[in-house]
Formats: sequence, structure tokens, C-alpha cells
Amino acid sequence: MTQAQDIHGSIFTETLDLGSAQGLTVAVKDCIDIAGHPTRCGSAAFDNAPPARQHATVIAHLLASGCRIVGKTTMHELAYGMTGINAHAGTPVNPRWPYLIPGGSSSGSAVAVAAGLVDAAIGTDTGGSIRQPAVCCGVIGLKPTFGRIDRSGASPSRSSLDCIGPLARRMDRLEQAMAAMDPSFVPAPRLDTPPRVARLRLANGHPPAAWSDPLIGPDIAVTDVALPLLDDAFRAGMIIIARETHWAFGHLLAEHAPLGEDVLARLRTAATVTDDDVAWAEGIRTRFTAEVNAVLQDHDGLITPALPIPPPRLDEAQDPQRVLPLTRYLRPFNLSGHPAIVLPATDDAGLPTGLHIVGRAFEDPQLCAVASWFSAAAPTFQAKD
Repeated sequence: MTQAQDIHGSIFTETLDLGSAQGLTVAVKDCIDIAGHPTRCGSAAFDNAPPARQHATVIAHLLASGCRIVGKTTMHELAYGMTGINAHAGTPVNPRWPYLIPGGSSSGSAVAVAAGLVDAAIGTDTGGSIRQPAVCCGVIGLKPTFGRIDRSGASPSRSSLDCIGPLARRMDRLEQAMAAMDPSFVPAPRLDTPPRVARLRLANGHPPAAWSDPLIGPDIAVTDVALPLLDDAFRAGMIIIARETHWAFGHLLAEHAPLGEDVLARLRTAATVTDDDVAWAEGIRTRFTAEVNAVLQDHDGLITPALPIPPPRLDEAQDPQRVLPLTRYLRPFNLSGHPAIVLPATDDAGLPTGLHIVGRAFEDPQLCAVASWFSAAAPTFQAKD
């Protein structure tokens, strides 16, 4: 087996050839049902899963729109992790930074796009799981508004956070993929003038220009805003994903199913989440959503850093202090349900960074128009195809 074959083998759990040879080539995360093929969720616990009886709704839409599905992609086990490291299924190699994590949990989808193997890929995002691997691998990732994309046929079946969304190297392809997944998605007209943007005031006291000017340039007018509940929203998102992941997969503990050590530890911790914890988190959800809505009432988008720190090296990935902060600015918007997109860039050291843009609920086309404006206006984001 050649090195290229080995790398590709860690990206795809199964190669396919479904749909039109003329449409977008698409890879699909292996937690989404494709009829006649097992859904393994990156876990040895599902090695013997029976073939899915029918397509997930999003797969039916992709095929009806003329897309060609070429494979199912590796993922962080049970979609319950942020590194993308998977000892059982293999860890996809980050094409631009092979010594860094690919990110998770939609690791294979991000790597397939970054490696140029597909036009677009489909991932899922419960706490940053599309956006974080996208920026780690240097591609664009969109978390649509919660509830916009039908989750029927996705695992876990029950979630108040999870969204199915696309990854691509260019905004036009991302919008094509989004329209294929969601027949109601119609791209918005391109912006003739700069968008009205709110910029998150970071809690560490650094001047906003320190992180944003290299990404947005000096000419766009921005309003600096605070989100006092941001850190609480991060913690609340962690609580709810723990409760809902335990609902979906807690039975694997009792069955002594073969699980990776990291996921096993997380599932055991998830079992300790109390109803009082969840009640607190739901209260934060309501208040934080209102806080974000208030900011977006007068702005076309809210910008935050995509990453607070560079992604860790593969040999640092067991250190929680190097991993947990990676979704600080991403996870809160799963809690609120707003659509959000990352545009990748590199910092002065040549490491992954990027811009995270949050839009108004169900105004996903307008969010893409804002992202397209940034992508066209700033050389930092110009496509590398």
C-alpha cells in the first residue's frame, strides 16, 4: 500500500459510487445513513451494524439534486471528541499540517475536502464538529441553523444541538452543497457594500484589532460587543451534549462494548450529569439566545475568532488544556442554534486560524453572502483550489 493509499484509507471508511457522474462529488460522514451500507459512527461497537434500510433525508436530497457520493468518511468515535484521532478507524492526516490534529468530529470530511478528493463533504456539528476540523484543515465549514436540515437518518437520532452541514474549499461550492442538501436554500445576492458587523470583545482584554485586523482588514467598520453569557453557554453546551450523548450511547457502557479510552471516559462522565445541571443549562440557552439575537438585530453578522489557540500537535492531543479551548467560540452557537461559518486563514507562524461569522436564525443564505464578501475582499481567505 502506498503512502497516498494509506492516507486515503484513513479518510474513507467505505468508498461508494452513487448518483450522477456530472454533479458535485461529495463525501459523507459515517454517522449518516446511506441505504444498503452500515452506519458505524467511527466505532468498533458498530462494526457489525446492519446496512441502513433507507437513505437519510439529506442523502436523498443530495442524490435528487445530482450529486455523486463517493464515500463515507472517518470520524471521531461516536462524534464525541474534537481531535479526530481514532485508534480503531484510523486518524485522517491533515493535508496541510500533517503534524497537527485534523480536528473533530467530522475529521474525514474536512480532510477529504482539504486534500481535493471531493468538491464538498457533509459533516455534523454538535459543538463545533464541522467548523473546528474545517479551520484545522484550512477549508470552509458551515453549521446551518438548528432544524434547517432534516436530521432523519443521522446518529444520534435525538439531539437539540446537532446540525448537518457542508464543508468545501470555496464559497460557491459550499452554497451548491447547501442547496443540494436543503431544497429551500436559495443563495442570496452578493453584497455591494460591506456588511454591518459586530465584533466580539474578547474577555482577555486584548484590543479587538489584535485578532481581527489581519482577518477583516482595516477598512470595514465594526461595532465591538460583549456577550456576557458566552462562557456559561460553552459550559451549558457541554452539559447538554453529555446528557444527549449518554441517551444515545450510554447502553454501550452496560454492554461493555469496545470503545476508545477517550470516549469511554467521556461517556462515564456524561452519566453523572444531573437533571439540575440540565435545567441550569437550558436556562442559559434561553438567555444566551436572546443575547445573540439582540446583537444581530442591528448587524448582518457577529464575528469571533475561529480558534483561540492553534490546533495541538498529534502528540499533544491527550492534553485537555490543548483541546478543550478549541471550540470556545464555536460551541456556544450550537446552544443558541444560530447559523455559523468559518473562513480559514493562517497566522504569522503559518498555523491554522480563521474568522468565525454568526448569522441570524434561518438566514443562512444571508450569512453565506456575508462570508462571500469577506472571502472576496480579503486575500487571506481566497480559495486555494
